[in-house]
Amino acid sequence: MSIGETYEEYDAVGLAELVRDRQVTPTELLDEALRRAEALNPTLNALTLLRVDVARRLIADGLPQGPLAGVPFLLKDLGAEAVDFPCNNGSVLTAGTTYAQDSSIYARLRAAGLVTFGRTTAPEGGVGPATEAAVYGGPTRNPWNLDRVPGGSSGGAAAAVAAGIVPAAHGSDGGGSVRMPASCCGLFGFKATRARLPDGPYVGEGWAGMAIDGFLTRSVRDTAVLLDATQGPDLGAPYYAPPLAGTFLEATRREPGRLRIALVTTSFTGEPVHAECRAATELAAELLEEMGHVVEPALPDADTPGMMRAWTKIVACGTALSVDGTLRKKGRDLQPGDIEGVARGAIAYARTLSGADYLEAVGKIHAYGREMAAFFERYDMMLTPMLAEPPAVIGRFNHATEDYVDYRLGPSRVFAYSPFAAAFNASGQPAVSLPLHWTPDGLPIGVQIAARFGADELLMALSARIEEARPWFGRRPPVRLASA
Repeated sequence: MSIGETYEEYDAVGLAELVRDRQVTPTELLDEALRRAEALNPTLNALTLLRVDVARRLIADGLPQGPLAGVPFLLKDLGAEAVDFPCNNGSVLTAGTTYAQDSSIYARLRAAGLVTFGRTTAPEGGVGPATEAAVYGGPTRNPWNLDRVPGGSSGGAAAAVAAGIVPAAHGSDGGGSVRMPASCCGLFGFKATRARLPDGPYVGEGWAGMAIDGFLTRSVRDTAVLLDATQGPDLGAPYYAPPLAGTFLEATRREPGRLRIALVTTSFTGEPVHAECRAATELAAELLEEMGHVVEPALPDADTPGMMRAWTKIVACGTALSVDGTLRKKGRDLQPGDIEGVARGAIAYARTLSGADYLEAVGKIHAYGREMAAFFERYDMMLTPMLAEPPAVIGRFNHATEDYVDYRLGPSRVFAYSPFAAAFNASGQPAVSLPLHWTPDGLPIGVQIAARFGADELLMALSARIEEARPWFGRRPPVRLASA
């Protein structure tokens, strides 16, 4: 089997096993990743800030004997601060930002033995379900259909994994930003319980605790191993998730037991979703029933519109904080071309909010979490569509508009397109996007399953059993490289 065939046929865990068995070398895997990046990135525009010299130095210095030693890897161009990998944070204003020390999550990824060689594209500030930031000179495209978005904000990561440039990549999720790209690109995307992964030392929490790091993968076990390598509080964490009973990888080998699952086929406020998204969810419900679980229609009694308005306020304030802090460091005022329209609108909106308004929004988020927790007293899991529509056309969610509130809350805008994802950022619950359906014209359609707060292992166990029942690893997009 050629190195290209090997790279195509194995997930990250499998490639690491081959490295340990000396059947392939880290350099061979890196060279194959770079070959694919060179061939595919001009079409996809998913990679940025490549540091091949750093990756080769990591190998030459001797990789840690971690569970993923020798596997090529990419960081999202937002967060995951690393000395060796400057970051644009999706913005012209912050392009090329450098760091004096590694973030906790990158230090743990490096200790796992991963060979990081660059970053993946993200929308400015991580705001939005598409990845079309000006700093990259054009949109990032979906390898399943180049006219469609790969999702956001971890859109570059999803495009890179789906196209086979890397077997797994870092992402983050503050309103669905791992799960939406997973849905758009036919991947597995797991958002862990709030504070399961470290945020330090650069921040204490993201977006009032709604944002968390994560990963885009093609197999459940890859995500499990990545989570095992990175989970747990870091030094000085303001709070942390309930401890695991075992490991995520152990959870993939367990049976979840007979579960009671709430089925949602409309938005949480009753609006219909696209027929393909509903069909995907109903087919998943049938599968879960075949597996022995109890599935019944139900809608949570929770103020989702109020939560979304609060989310919009919190993220606006976060955008203003980030931009203002950068300008203070640069010692200058905002200039034309520094940031895009949505960020300008977010800052303008934040200026209308008081400290009391912000705290009221945080309180609303907390109240929503309690409402959802009450619903999950009756159910172990909730099954929903991941998105209300198939992957959007490029340009629909670009950041040109300065009407930030309309961009989030307006008809046919972000929350109408993605009415399910942010709910579990607000509640802090674990949730996953599973690639179980494709439209007749070949677009991936993910379904979401959420679990009770802290029940990450149960959700991982269920995900592994679904993967066994309806495997997706062999599905490949039309934009990919021959494995010669």
